[in-house]
Amino acid sequence: MPAATRHFELTLLPERFAISRLAADAPIPQWATQGPFFSVTRTGEELSIVSELSRVPVGVQSQAGWRVFKVDGPFALSEIGVLSALAEPLAEAKVSLFAISSFDTDYLLVAAETLLAAINALGQAGHTIHRSVAE
Repeated sequence: MPAATRHFELTLLPERFAISRLAADAPIPQWATQGPFFSVTRTGEELSIVSELSRVPVGVQSQAGWRVFKVDGPFALSEIGVLSALAEPLAEAKVSLFAISSFDTDYLLVAAETLLAAINALGQAGHTIHRSVAE
C-alpha cells in the first residue's frame, strides 16, 4: 500500500519533553533513563537525550517544550512507509518533526506550540490521534 494511502493510529503521550545535548564522551546521566519514555543516542559528536522536561537539570543544554506521539504498532522492521505517511502531512503543514524509532514502532516529537497544527494535519491525512488518559 503506498505511503500516502496508509492510515495509522497514534497516541499523544501526556508528558512534556526536552531534547538535550551533552558532550560525546559524557557519561549517560541517571536522570536521562527515568520516566515512562526516554531515548539516549550517542554519536561521535554528541550524546542526545530525549526525556521528560521535569527531569532535566538546570544548566543542561536543552530545547524544552516537545510533545510525543506514539505510533500504535508494532510494525516489522522491514515495513516501508510508516514514517513517510506521517512526516509528509506534517511537512506540508510546516510542522517540524523529530523522529525516534524503536524495535516495535515509531515516535514523533513536535514542538508544543505546533501541537494543534500537527493534530489537524495528521487528522486531515486520515490518521487517528488518541489522547492518553492523563492528557
